[in-house]
Amino acid sequence: MDRRVLTAIVLMMAVAILPSVFFKKPMKPAGRLGGSTAGQVADSLRPPAGAESTTRTLSPPAVQPSSNRPPSDSVPATEDSVTVTAPLYRYTFSTRGARLVEATLVTYPSMRREENRRPAQILRSGSELLGLGLLSGRDTLSLRDWQFTPSSADLTVSGATPLTFTAVRGGVTVAITYTFRPDNYLIDAAARVTGLGPDGGTLLVGMGPGLRNTESDSAEHVHESGIVVKGDKASLTRLTKLKAGQPVALNGPFEWVAIKSKYFVTALLAPDPDPNGRNGGISGANAVTTETTGNATTGVAMQAGLPIKGGGAVSYQVYAGPMEYPRLRAIGHDFDDINPYGWPGFRTIIRPVALGARSLLVWMHDSLGLAYGLGLVLFGILIRVLLWPLNQKAMRSTMAMQVVQPHIKELQEKYKSDPQRLQQEMFKLYKEHKVNPFGGCWPMLLPWPILLALFFVFQNTIELRGASFLWLPDLSRADPTYIIPIAMGLSMFALTKIGQLGMEPNPQMKMLLYVMPLMMTFLFAKFASGLNLYYTVMNIASLPQQWMLSRERLKRNPVVPKAVPVAVPVKKQRK
Repeated sequence: MDRRVLTAIVLMMAVAILPSVFFKKPMKPAGRLGGSTAGQVADSLRPPAGAESTTRTLSPPAVQPSSNRPPSDSVPATEDSVTVTAPLYRYTFSTRGARLVEATLVTYPSMRREENRRPAQILRSGSELLGLGLLSGRDTLSLRDWQFTPSSADLTVSGATPLTFTAVRGGVTVAITYTFRPDNYLIDAAARVTGLGPDGGTLLVGMGPGLRNTESDSAEHVHESGIVVKGDKASLTRLTKLKAGQPVALNGPFEWVAIKSKYFVTALLAPDPDPNGRNGGISGANAVTTETTGNATTGVAMQAGLPIKGGGAVSYQVYAGPMEYPRLRAIGHDFDDINPYGWPGFRTIIRPVALGARSLLVWMHDSLGLAYGLGLVLFGILIRVLLWPLNQKAMRSTMAMQVVQPHIKELQEKYKSDPQRLQQEMFKLYKEHKVNPFGGCWPMLLPWPILLALFFVFQNTIELRGASFLWLPDLSRADPTYIIPIAMGLSMFALTKIGQLGMEPNPQMKMLLYVMPLMMTFLFAKFASGLNLYYTVMNIASLPQQWMLSRERLKRNPVVPKAVPVAVPVKKQRK
């Protein structure tokens, strides 16, 4: 029985670790984008190779940093800028190329120590987000250095508030109107392009170079950064998997294309079917590595293509903000899959549990006014109370197995040369004593899906970002003092020790008693402190039940100490 429990625990740990190793999607080969090869568009993201290049690309002019902006990770100065201010955000557009160069989320602080919890500015320097280009036939025209005229110098959002940028060059006119709302990070965009000729073309919308690090752990920021596209289903490509200098084509059609970090996302959405009735209005996207740190890709130049319809009209939406699940879910079109809560293959099981746990914790915080840490403590106790009857049944099933264990050993000795007969006799023995050999195992595994789900809750839920509790500065980060993982290991040791009262000692039980708490402490030491807190509370809440059942086991089967042989002195015979 102990061997089965140990095997089940090891298998559960394998389920938690191995998917991230084996479920890696290969990069897609270069394909076509908007009627021209994606390689052409990839070339347009880099300086032209020479005079014989068939693409027309206007190289961006050099710009100097403005003295009134922070020098680190700041946005380079532009000829002019337009700031859009709302209660949730502050967006800044450059009139050169109509790019979004700053996106400050007012209600979310930066966790970088040097920024002293100032509002998080999520766009990297040299942002090309919403920068425009045109693809017509075999020509690619970058609008990176076009000077756009805004309809307003600065804008305060009240209701549905529009902002229009217009530019004209060489007979081509581009006008784009963004509509902002004060309570939403979703922006409506409507563009009109004239002068391309009868064949029309494709509007290229910039997405790169990626999101700026706003977290205390820069390595985790790099690991979590990736490109997500939604065709038939959402697909994630982590930036760390891109090879330096190798163009990557993502073949559409797509409903949306996004670049994400751990907690924030910028996305282009065009979910309406294209004229061919396919599943999205984005014809494709491509990316080229622009920056690497060590062996990891940390920056990409990226564009998404939208076919220009009759009359030169193009409509889409833009999202630049936090990965708040309710907001992502409200947008529809599976946009919440940007934050998947689980690995491919196991998401169907893990995600509903994770979303339920997240909703309960947020509800206790928002409706009951409880700190997330206290809500987590109550959640752990609640789970144990709900599982009390099942654990009771499991532990009594284990006690029943102890009663028949001597008979099982007799059968194993009697039929050791006939495995089939041994199996038949063992099932007969279980039936006579009304014992289920697996009755003590599966209830012990029920908390594990919840534990795995909470791993993703603390890994990806932005509401828990920066939430402190007692000495823990951030429940979504590891405990810097290692107090809570050690407490978790000690509580696990105590739970196992009490559970072995009244049981005949054996080597397997000793291994469970000492090895498992040490192994779990080591494994959980770098996990989120909130996850360790939950597991510790679960163990402590299980102690009373474990103690009661161990006392019951002692009454049923008192442990009789083995007799120690006593040496009897032998009297010497007289000669």
